[in-house]
Amino acid sequence: MRVFRGRAATIEADRAVSDRLLSVAGDGEPAVRVWQPHRQLAFGRRDCRLEGYDTAREIARERGFSPIERGVGGRAVAYDGETTLAFARADPVADFRRGTDERYEKATATLERALAEIGLEPRRGEPPETFCPGTHSLSVATTDSSERKVVGIAQRVRQDAALTAGIVLVEADDEFVGTLEAVYDALGVGFDPETVGSVAGSGGPTDPDTVRATIEAELVGDATATVEPVPDRLESP
Repeated sequence: MRVFRGRAATIEADRAVSDRLLSVAGDGEPAVRVWQPHRQLAFGRRDCRLEGYDTAREIARERGFSPIERGVGGRAVAYDGETTLAFARADPVADFRRGTDERYEKATATLERALAEIGLEPRRGEPPETFCPGTHSLSVATTDSSERKVVGIAQRVRQDAALTAGIVLVEADDEFVGTLEAVYDALGVGFDPETVGSVAGSGGPTDPDTVRATIEAELVGDATATVEPVPDRLESP
């Protein structure tokens, strides 16, 4: 298994690294990456078709989050450049029409183990009107028995490889949550800021690298890993 560590110099170069995972898997070798993306707000394809999209992009830019578009569905997600983690595992596929549910289940179980390892009690699912709503999410209970989302999982499949990826909120301060609230309001999409959780806010570690290393270890599992530092720049395949 190939393990990529680090972050490239720019958002564009960093996205090329994630594309590289799919190329490695397409050649027959699984690949894993857990990292802290640059400060950005990534809009999904559905967001781009909404009347308030241009306004939402400007709000993100004004608040220091570079607006980008990602090539999958779903809704907007934010990365603060420091405490927000992204994770990805690419696997070879023999038939791109099969295995989607199994990959989602494997990723969900893996992230459950990682969160439990750092002291959390994750629950499958998410509260209503949370960020980037989706079927495959993990939440944590608060002291009043409500739930807050800390992990979202998505999948991208091509003919020879599949990328199962997601976001983990290690911390989520008022600025982070306020930016999401303003962006979702501009898009006209329902969003409840009280649904945003975090690892640290649930009693877990505040150090992103501790969380990163735990998730990476669970994604790798028993495989023999070959670690590659992420170069500053990498051409898209």
